[in-house]
Amino acid sequence: MAGRLQVNPTRMELKRLKLRLKTAVRGHKLLKDKSDEMIRRFMEFAKQNKTLREQVEKELSEALTTFIVAKAVSDDAVIQEAVAMPAKTVKLEMDSQNIMSVVVPVMQVKESESKDRYPYSFASVTAELDSSIGVLSGLLQKMVKLAEIEKTCNMLAIEIEKNRRRVNALEYVMIPQLEETIKFITMKLDENERSNIVRLVKVKAMIAEEL
Repeated sequence: MAGRLQVNPTRMELKRLKLRLKTAVRGHKLLKDKSDEMIRRFMEFAKQNKTLREQVEKELSEALTTFIVAKAVSDDAVIQEAVAMPAKTVKLEMDSQNIMSVVVPVMQVKESESKDRYPYSFASVTAELDSSIGVLSGLLQKMVKLAEIEKTCNMLAIEIEKNRRRVNALEYVMIPQLEETIKFITMKLDENERSNIVRLVKVKAMIAEEL
């Protein structure tokens, strides 16, 4: 039980508390609606995250497997020479977007134009290395997108928890306290009103006896 606030049982205080209660109830509804929408958006991002993570892990596993095979059939010096010079450069651009009052990151990879994906002679390496580099090259965009979505999910989860605590504080503490206090003041005012009526009746009876 939340109990009641320590206030003076006056009509002015009753009016003020009723206004606070109305504001608290409205705020609770808005926060609850916001929480529901945030959870819906979180579930959408979580679904995207699961799908993209499975794709990235599968392709990364394939790339690493073919790279291990390439290392097994080629000299280390040949492998190191083949991958020593990158075929292109990349640049990560950062921005942000607002999702339900949560500012989340937006990351985009800009790759330099390059005529050749493979910066080495095909005669010097195996097809497995070609396959591994090809898969890894295509993975960069997906891995950056995965990092963006995971960060968004984490930030939304934190905000959902904060919002849940606010909703619970209003629902189980503030609103019950206000309702209990309003009930108490109303009972006190009714009791005073009845006492005043009784006194008036007695005074009227005493006046009538004296006449």
